[in-house]
Amino acid sequence: MKLADDTSVTRTNTARVAHSTPVATMHRRGWQFGAVVLAAAVALGGCSSVKNLFTSKKDAALKPAKLVEFTPSATVVRLWSAKAGKGEGLIGARQGPVIADGHVYAAAIRGGVHAFDLQTGASLWHFDSKLPLSGGPGVGDGLVVAGSLEGDVVALDAATGAQKWTAKVANEVIAAPTVGQGLVFVHSNDGRVTAFDEASGQRRWFWEHEMPPLTVRGNDAPVLGPGYVFVGNDDGTMTALAVSDGHPVWQQTVAEAEGRTELERMADVDGSPVLEGTTLYATSFKGETVALDAPTGRPSWTHDAGGPGRPGVSADRVVVSGASGTVWGLDKASGSGLWQQDGLLRRNATAPAIQGDYAVVGDYDGYLHWLKLSDGAFAARMRMGKDAVRAAPVVSDGILVVQDTDGRINAYRLGQ
Repeated sequence: MKLADDTSVTRTNTARVAHSTPVATMHRRGWQFGAVVLAAAVALGGCSSVKNLFTSKKDAALKPAKLVEFTPSATVVRLWSAKAGKGEGLIGARQGPVIADGHVYAAAIRGGVHAFDLQTGASLWHFDSKLPLSGGPGVGDGLVVAGSLEGDVVALDAATGAQKWTAKVANEVIAAPTVGQGLVFVHSNDGRVTAFDEASGQRRWFWEHEMPPLTVRGNDAPVLGPGYVFVGNDDGTMTALAVSDGHPVWQQTVAEAEGRTELERMADVDGSPVLEGTTLYATSFKGETVALDAPTGRPSWTHDAGGPGRPGVSADRVVVSGASGTVWGLDKASGSGLWQQDGLLRRNATAPAIQGDYAVVGDYDGYLHWLKLSDGAFAARMRMGKDAVRAAPVVSDGILVVQDTDGRINAYRLGQ
């Protein structure tokens, strides 16, 4: 389990727990002073006893699943590789790239923000910064925006990388800001959403949601719809806010925060929902996935499988990665289970991305896995490097881009 820095705990009276790392880190006076205090393995069932926390490493039940050999049925080609700077390491930010208008934008804890050409990986510009940029970047309306572990928000010109404005929030930002409809929405780690004017950086409004005593570390970007911004909350709910002034339009439970202990009650909706048409797809650390009617928040279906990251949505499938490493394929129309892949148990599988006929997830050992959308079978595997992949890959124009915890960025295309 990983505890957040003391600044976050003081401001929110909330401890945040990382689902994806076996090492617990307590920070004093900010993110720079980490001290390892506890080793723990967190599986889907949670750390339900002290005994479980100190189980011998020789216990096979707690070891990551060994990767099995298979005959690849898909060909994957690496297009290019680049470096965004010094990566997040053990901070638990799930820092990943974003793609817009044929460009890849990436931030790093040390190294600022970079822009690359999607097709070739050629460097387009670099904004150097001494700030520990952990959240983002987010992109839209000609802006690239990133947040820092110290609550800084930096807006850049998407074409040149020139700084447009800066702002400040009261807590660390490890989610990508969302840009659109004239505003920049920043979801900070204390559960607050702050809206800034796109042009000036002036704060327009903020909205606060009460935090439970114990939560999974991290959150994800809000999602924009026409006149709405949709936010996943740490108590297992999702809220629709009015873009104009931030007032709540509706709130719906994705997963009930049930259990005898605070650990068992963790039900965070930490991954961005996916909006398609008027339907929102969202998943929870508690192991629930839902489809909601976006204008009203009414559920269309629910399924008792889910995880801490965002869902991957294809033409007819919703794919989710559980905290245990199991990956599920659900029917998009009904939510019924179609398949589950258990070959990545305890490998800290990332949230999935959809590339063609495949769902793609990364793992703690730097591997990327392509799973068939039809049945969940392994189709291809590539090793990006020795560092963990924690952020969900992203896909545009058939190209998959992924960033590891060392700040390395690779791009892949499916072969013929």
